[in-house]
Amino acid sequence: MRFKDQFKFVRQNMKKNKTRIFMTVLATAMGCAFLIVLASVGFGLQKSIVEEITQDRLMTEIQVHGKENEENAGITMDDITYFEGLDHVKAVTRRQMVDQQGEFRVGEFRAEGNAVVVDFPSETKAGFELSEGRLPEADNEVVIGHDFAESLAKWNGKETAPLNEDGTVKEEFKYKGKLIGETLNLGVKQYEGEEEKSKTFDVKIVGIGKKPTKDWEWDPNIYISEKVLSEIEAFTGTPNGTVITPNLPAEERDLMEQRKDRFYSQVSIYADDVENVKTISETIKDKKYFAYSVVDEMEQINTVFLIVKSGLIFIGTIAIIIASIGIYNTMTMAVTERAPDIGIMKAIGANPSTIKRIFLIESSYIGLLGAIFGTIVAYLITLGVNWLLPIILSNAFGEPIPGDFKFSHIPLSLPLICIGICLVVTILSGLRPARRATKVDVLKAMRREV
Repeated sequence: MRFKDQFKFVRQNMKKNKTRIFMTVLATAMGCAFLIVLASVGFGLQKSIVEEITQDRLMTEIQVHGKENEENAGITMDDITYFEGLDHVKAVTRRQMVDQQGEFRVGEFRAEGNAVVVDFPSETKAGFELSEGRLPEADNEVVIGHDFAESLAKWNGKETAPLNEDGTVKEEFKYKGKLIGETLNLGVKQYEGEEEKSKTFDVKIVGIGKKPTKDWEWDPNIYISEKVLSEIEAFTGTPNGTVITPNLPAEERDLMEQRKDRFYSQVSIYADDVENVKTISETIKDKKYFAYSVVDEMEQINTVFLIVKSGLIFIGTIAIIIASIGIYNTMTMAVTERAPDIGIMKAIGANPSTIKRIFLIESSYIGLLGAIFGTIVAYLITLGVNWLLPIILSNAFGEPIPGDFKFSHIPLSLPLICIGICLVVTILSGLRPARRATKVDVLKAMRREV
């Protein structure tokens, strides 16, 4: 008996008991839908959280925060040279803040903020972008942060700053003009004994940084060259322009004045491909550097969610196992009802394995139908949840839910896992009735005395 004939025979018998088969398929579909929807919550939360973490962040970046077991654990130029010599390193950026709050002036407008030393060639390799203007070509040229203009206010620096309660500049005092090409006066200070002295460095604004991708990010800094920092250090007499206050202990003062190495506060290594991030990270960690990359964080998050998703799938599988009781009952009744047919097949010489296969095909068919319909229902539920739940939560708590946040997500692998589990469970459910069918006595079957 060919497989095609066996399948045709199964369908004919199933049509004779449509109601019972329908209820059995419905129970299986409900179990599969429950499994998929339950597990989809884990997949949805993982997808949303991972996207939030990785959004607008370079997956190839490795941040280096210092060295272990060293008296001066900062990153120096020697360390950067070592990083640049590693395989698969595309760029190494280094930034260092001037160790005092600078006073910036553009004509009658002024602001207080941070001056950051950057190496523009390496920044460009790493993907640093401008929203306007160009990169510096001379030592006295600078790039300003995207929000620098918002921090400029028309005031004399002595009276109360014209700021709103949220710290923003009042509208009538804001800078309205263009900044590209303007001269910016960078003021720094230092103490000689009890006397405070100040000096102004004139730099030219040639570029404006790209707007930060996050709404809450704020970039009012100015980005200067190593040459400008060297001039500031020459005035202050300290590394990075640190201010030595009159009440600073003598030991700390001597230590600061004797320090000659420059330590960079923000160092990032950029790999040429995300696949090489882990290798580079492990290499520098072996050298006792403190390093962090998004890939490290992703591994931890994915491990946690793997456990969560496995648990949810296990719980969902219980629902399918419960539904399999109905399949077992249906197949047992099918063996009883089809005893004459089984007897005829045995009488004409049908192999017991063929009879067994027919009942296993039927139980598998019921499981497959249930899995398919359950998957369709699960997708519909997921669409409804992702559309309706944010509205309910927003109204209930008064906080808007991000539009791209997914409470439920069904990847292709999830229905495949569900179908696989369902088929295994339903085949096992039909195995005992199928074995019973092979043991039916021909004479008793013909007399319907099974």
